[in-house]
Amino acid sequence: MIALFTDFGFDGPYVGQVKAVLARDAPGMTVIDLQHDAPAHEPRASAYLLAALLPELPEGVVVLAVVDPGVGTDRRGAIVRVDGRWLVGPDNGLLNVLLARAGHAEWWDVVWTPERLSSTFHGRDLFAPVAARIALGESPPGRLVPASERLRPGWPDDLMEVMYIDRFGNAMTGVSARSINDTARFRCEKTEFTHARTFGAVAEGQPFWYANSIGLVELAMNRRHAAAEHGLRVGSPIERLRT
Repeated sequence: MIALFTDFGFDGPYVGQVKAVLARDAPGMTVIDLQHDAPAHEPRASAYLLAALLPELPEGVVVLAVVDPGVGTDRRGAIVRVDGRWLVGPDNGLLNVLLARAGHAEWWDVVWTPERLSSTFHGRDLFAPVAARIALGESPPGRLVPASERLRPGWPDDLMEVMYIDRFGNAMTGVSARSINDTARFRCEKTEFTHARTFGAVAEGQPFWYANSIGLVELAMNRRHAAAEHGLRVGSPIERLRT
C-alpha cells in the first residue's frame, strides 16, 4: 500500500499526476489519500502532523510525503524506514520527528535520477517512482547513511504551536495529550481554552481543548470556527497556563 501525504490540495492537477505515475510504475497497488492539505510550505509543522498520523498505518506501508518548498534546490531526497514503515520525500525536516521518535530507523539518500525531472515537481518525477519501487519490494535506489547523521537536533518532542487547522476551524497542536490532565488550561492568541471531552459537552460558541482522535491537544469551539473567531493560524504559539 502507498499512502500520500502532501500539501498539494485536491484542486488542480497535482495529486492526479502523482497517482498516474504510481499507476504506471506500480499497477494494481492500493493508493490512499492520507492527507493533501498538510500545512502548505511548512515542513516543520507538517513533520509533527505526519508523525502523529503514521501509527495508524500498517507496517510495510510506503508513505509518499511531499511538503517541499525547496524543490529544485540542492536539498536531498530521502528514503527512510521507520519501525517497519517506509517514507519517501525531501530531506528538509519533514521526516525529522519520525526519525527522532523511531525505535529503529534506516536512511538512504536518493541517488537515482529519472530521465525527466522537472525543477518544480519532484513529487511526480522523483519521489513517486521511488515510492513505487519500494512498494514493489525493490531495493532502495539510494546510498545508505547512518540515520543519526540526518537527524536535525534541537526539535522539541512537543511542538507548542498550532500545526494544522481543519475545515471546521479546529486548531490541532503539536502537543501530545497523553500526559495532560483534564484540569489543564491553554492560551492561544489571547483566548483561554479549558478542557472538555467532546463538542457536545460545552455550550455553542464556547472555546475548549480536547484530546483528538490521534492523541493531540486540539483547540476548538462547539459549532463555531475557532480559528476565524480567535485569530488562530498555523504557527500560533500556545501556552499552558498554571493551574
